[in-house]
Amino acid sequence: MMNPNTTDFNSGVVAPVECLKEGWALIKDQYWLFLGISVVGMLIGSAFAIVLMGPMMCGIYLCLFQQMRGEQVSFDRLFKGFDFFGQSVIATLIQMIPAVIIIIPVYLIMVFGMLASASAAGRRGGEGAAMASFFVTMIVVFVVIMLLSVVLGVFFMFTFPLIVDRKLSGVDAVKTSVKAAMANFGGLLGLMLLNALLSTCGVLACYVGAFFIMPITLTAHAIAYRRVFPALPQNFESPPPPPASWA
Repeated sequence: MMNPNTTDFNSGVVAPVECLKEGWALIKDQYWLFLGISVVGMLIGSAFAIVLMGPMMCGIYLCLFQQMRGEQVSFDRLFKGFDFFGQSVIATLIQMIPAVIIIIPVYLIMVFGMLASASAAGRRGGEGAAMASFFVTMIVVFVVIMLLSVVLGVFFMFTFPLIVDRKLSGVDAVKTSVKAAMANFGGLLGLMLLNALLSTCGVLACYVGAFFIMPITLTAHAIAYRRVFPALPQNFESPPPPPASWA
């Protein structure tokens, strides 16, 4: 049975702009180190998303929490995320379920609707009307998918930090993250939207700008996590991470 101290959380404590400001203040003196950690971690994680994204995210948060404690951070700390390999992979798989159940069917329905709408417009008004209808519907599809992704991201935002900070299992980390997100939904949604806006601006800057924004947005998530889940007392002994269970 889990110690209840590991899953206690605060409600209504996330202020999006303040989290970004505190995040920048936390890493600005070592910005280039955290840029390298963030970019390498995300590139490796994206290469084999199901298997490696979880450990890489755990490694990034290990580095950020170490920085919060005022300890010296080294690049190789990123790969300590593999200490949580089993539970992080389980958590990643769980997070994929809503995407498969909700986002993919919505995407397919809207794409078929888009094609049907373009076809009907073509019959009524020619090729120009068909193309206009196609692009308008495509924009709507993109916006809907992005909004669904943002909302799902809010609920799962604390999953990997909980695995490394509270040593929760993948399943318990997802459950606790959802509960804490519901208690702080407005602030977390605002933070996610603000980060999405900054990332979009980075993408518009020849895409490369998105990489320079990444360490700041990730650190803002870590700041939000620490507001919701205060640091445990130094004499508190967190339980060791549970072994991975695939049953």
